[in-house]
Amino acid sequence: MIAPALLGWYDRHARVLPWRVAPAARAAGVMPDPYRVWLSEIMLQQTTVAAAAPYFDRFTALWPRVEDLAAALDAQVMAEWAGLGYYARARNLLACARAVAADGGRFPTSEDGLRALPGIGPYTAAAIAAIAFDRPAVVVDGNVERVMARFHAEATPLPAAKRRLTALAAGHTPTDRPGDYAQAVMDLGATICTPRRPACGICPVMEPCAARREGLAEQLPAKAPKTPKPVRQGTAYLACDPSGRIFLERRPNRGLLGGMLGLPGTEWSEDPPAPALPFAADWTVAGQVRHTFTHFHLLLTVEVARVATAPGFVPPKPDTLPTVMRKAVLMGLDALDNQT
Repeated sequence: MIAPALLGWYDRHARVLPWRVAPAARAAGVMPDPYRVWLSEIMLQQTTVAAAAPYFDRFTALWPRVEDLAAALDAQVMAEWAGLGYYARARNLLACARAVAADGGRFPTSEDGLRALPGIGPYTAAAIAAIAFDRPAVVVDGNVERVMARFHAEATPLPAAKRRLTALAAGHTPTDRPGDYAQAVMDLGATICTPRRPACGICPVMEPCAARREGLAEQLPAKAPKTPKPVRQGTAYLACDPSGRIFLERRPNRGLLGGMLGLPGTEWSEDPPAPALPFAADWTVAGQVRHTFTHFHLLLTVEVARVATAPGFVPPKPDTLPTVMRKAVLMGLDALDNQT
């Protein structure tokens, strides 16, 4: 069991995070707010702490309780989420907030109860159960997988090793302070047992670590070769009126970037897509935006035109748009400025 050494280290070196209750405060009986724990865990999916923190601060300032978020307008929440990516998370965030608010604003305390809520999978349920309610749940993210692979010198490549690493993590999860322990392992992976150049010399569990003894720390966890991502193509159309406003439309709720504002355009496909002009205008090519999603690379051609104003034209606010649309808008506006 690495828990005693790790908890002692965490008591001294825990990261200060806006959603976290410090170990000393927790020892004094201060429990985390389940709403803040849940919100942080949803934001941290596929996102770094540095990227998520300012979003967390804005969300909790606008909507300090789950009931406040549940009552928010969909469009406002989606706009505040812009830039975090994976927009299905924002839709599930609202659905979950409304489900919890309908049940009196109380989050379930068990993993099974949490998994019944929209957008909460096995990892997130375990993290909330452990951190918010001190349940001895087995919390396994990428940091924990790396710590377990190195501590036990597990050479099976990921993702095949996931089940084995989860079993190893379960063997170390204590019944005393499981919430602090879960955060301690994640902190260890984020600050010491890092993907490259782990700081083994200051690790609180360096002595029993098998990978350190065998000189394998930087080689683990092993990963299966990645398959190349496909490349898709598409076209986005930026129309600008005489007052500098641009035409935007809301994407369908389902699918990639669902429910978000964006430029009209074609489908994104591996074959060149057929044109899908939103209306007749003198369209010219401004350039091409490159953007990478989880499962594919996108080459998005941006076409621009100056047109008379009409409904749907709004002042350009790139910061409220998904990243790929932000890139397209900025490229298009630059091209129009260069035409004048």
